[in-house]
Amino acid sequence: MLLLGLLTAWLSGRMQVSGDLRKFMPDARTPAQKLLLDELGEGPGARLLLLALSGAAPEQLAGQSRQLQQALAEDPQFELVANGGQAGLEAFPERLLPYRYLIDALPADAFSADRLGEELQARLQDLGSPAGALVEPLLPSDPTLQVLRVAEALQPANAPQRIDEVWFDRSGRQALLLVQTRAAGFDPGAQQQAVDTITAAFAGITGDSGSRLEMSGPGAFSVKIGNRTAREAGTIGTIDTLGMILLLWIAYRSWKMPILGFLPLASAGLAGLSAVALAFDGVHGITIAFGFTLIGVVQDYPIHFFSHQRPGRSPWDNVRALWPTLGTGVVATCIAYLTFLFSGVDGLKQLSVFTITALATAALATRYLLPALVDPATRDFADSAALARLWRHTRRLPRPRRSLALLAVAALGVLVWAPGPFWQNDLGKLTPVDPADLQRDAKLRGELGAPDVRYVITVRGADAQAALAASEGLRPVLQQLVADGALDRYDMAARYLPSAALQRQRQQLLPDEATLRGALATAVAGTPFRDDAFEPFIADVQRARSAPALQPQDLHGTPLATAVDGLLLQGQGQGHATALVSLSGLHDVAAVATSARLHGAELLDLKHASESLVAEYRGRVLMALAVAVLLLSATVWAALRSPRRALRVLLPMLLTTLVVLALLRASGVELNLFHLIGLILAAGLGLDYGLFFEHAGDSHADQLRTLHGLLVCSAMTLLVFSLLGLSSIPVLRAIGSTVALGVVCNFVLALLVSRHPWQEAADAAA
Repeated sequence: MLLLGLLTAWLSGRMQVSGDLRKFMPDARTPAQKLLLDELGEGPGARLLLLALSGAAPEQLAGQSRQLQQALAEDPQFELVANGGQAGLEAFPERLLPYRYLIDALPADAFSADRLGEELQARLQDLGSPAGALVEPLLPSDPTLQVLRVAEALQPANAPQRIDEVWFDRSGRQALLLVQTRAAGFDPGAQQQAVDTITAAFAGITGDSGSRLEMSGPGAFSVKIGNRTAREAGTIGTIDTLGMILLLWIAYRSWKMPILGFLPLASAGLAGLSAVALAFDGVHGITIAFGFTLIGVVQDYPIHFFSHQRPGRSPWDNVRALWPTLGTGVVATCIAYLTFLFSGVDGLKQLSVFTITALATAALATRYLLPALVDPATRDFADSAALARLWRHTRRLPRPRRSLALLAVAALGVLVWAPGPFWQNDLGKLTPVDPADLQRDAKLRGELGAPDVRYVITVRGADAQAALAASEGLRPVLQQLVADGALDRYDMAARYLPSAALQRQRQQLLPDEATLRGALATAVAGTPFRDDAFEPFIADVQRARSAPALQPQDLHGTPLATAVDGLLLQGQGQGHATALVSLSGLHDVAAVATSARLHGAELLDLKHASESLVAEYRGRVLMALAVAVLLLSATVWAALRSPRRALRVLLPMLLTTLVVLALLRASGVELNLFHLIGLILAAGLGLDYGLFFEHAGDSHADQLRTLHGLLVCSAMTLLVFSLLGLSSIPVLRAIGSTVALGVVCNFVLALLVSRHPWQEAADAAA
């Protein structure tokens, strides 16, 4: 126990848990898959939180929106906090102001005397209007108000309406904010902290005003799912623990047995985590979740040992007699899991190391640790009258032969002809997010002008500038598609950051100082403005004329950075960059795809990319499982040294897999990766049941002890996974229902097929 405590302390200081789903995905083979994996956790879209304030008067909500924006903007957790209040000069830092003449196209006569004269006359009217307070500070450096024109031009075409200078929904009842975290979307701890910070800041601002805060987006969903999963897992875990303690106490009438029964499982978990922590940079959360599921079979190891205890025989002799059977199952399973090491997927490699280490540790703990800790046996379960009656009834059941073939054919028939898709590739159907939350998220994204999340156009270039220039060439094509009704709107990074080549072209159109002074003097002559009133304006134009081209890194810390970063992917060390064109209101997919392809771009379907990744990942797992079955079968065959005995052990496991698949498909269930994980565990349990029924041989006493042990094992496993099967979380429900069905089928088939026939002959002769 001291060693386990020390190992736990070491792990808590060293182990880093990762949530990066890309570690459980195969390498991307298409541009769409690459984009999907890039955006899955680190992309701006995965780091966005959508906020809606409601429950108070619009003017009060607007004030709360401004306060919340200011509070969050000062927090280093957040890269961007936008509420529509940065549409003016404050959106551009002082260092970027000269670039207002390069970001947006200017009319050919923008700096002519006539045009400047018209602008100055308009400013005179502005100064006499309610907008005078806004215009007056800008006049010396920007008499044409170019910065406001640029700011307005850069606003999304379908941006939310602004009430009291902040974003509101169409009904005017909800103030909207857009928050982007610095932490990746797959970092659940950081996302939880961000959500808590926003909630605390809102509570401090609103007090008793009655205002409500709604949060949506990937980060908010991950926090909500995590909390919900933790609650359900905690409830199920508590019930399971109490049920297992009660079951073990009833089965063995000893308070020590529940404690000792958990010792191999605890040792296995800690050893598995330690091995992964030493072999990899971090332990993935999925490795922990799936790993502890797959090693659930180790709880059977001490039960077999306890059930075979009897007076007059030492625990060491008992475990020594069981070891060949127990060892065969462990070695066969470990060899099978070795195939995951060659899957080419980092997450499966971690799962392999965890599972192999854990299974071996649990077996060794049962073999060398438990005999020293158990008390001498006071009863022999072979003396149980109830077990003897149950065994007699079992013996009367006919040994199935042709019926097994009929069962296999029927199961295969169901698998072939069951209606509906066999595999579930749509990740959206696996999400435990409440449908109402998804609808709410879609509505908020619509209010905030978010683009289509399925389709995107990609333009590749040797570097960021080449990608920007190539995307600029698409603008006439996209404008024509909008005019033809194939598309409502589009957005691209070049809209916010023109390519360096285009910026240089615009610089050449800017007048030199002498020309500008001459035109400005003519324009000022007909106004009450002083001749030297616009020296800052002349200086800004000259700075823009000679400034180096604006680069993506120059936008850091500005609202433009978020837009550009989300639409311009610069592969670090990959020798290329990709400009994205987001689309809204896509009505003619074929027309857009054809136009993009003819101009060197590509329309990507991210939904299809996600489904192809899931299918490819499943293919890797199935290939590994096929090899694992062959290796497992060969190991059992070599250990038992008899084809007939090996068939009796393996047949229940193989038939159970077919039957469970058939039952799931007959129920209309589309199979996914989590069902495969459940089938792997069920197969391990089936191997365990078959080996121990076969191990009992022709000894009536050993058959009763084996029956007792397997009844306790199956009852414990059925309790755990039946509760999981009732969960509202799709992942837990898929694993739980699959394993629960597997436990029942494995036990029944092993009892009918794997029990030793010699005992039947001996009993009949008697």
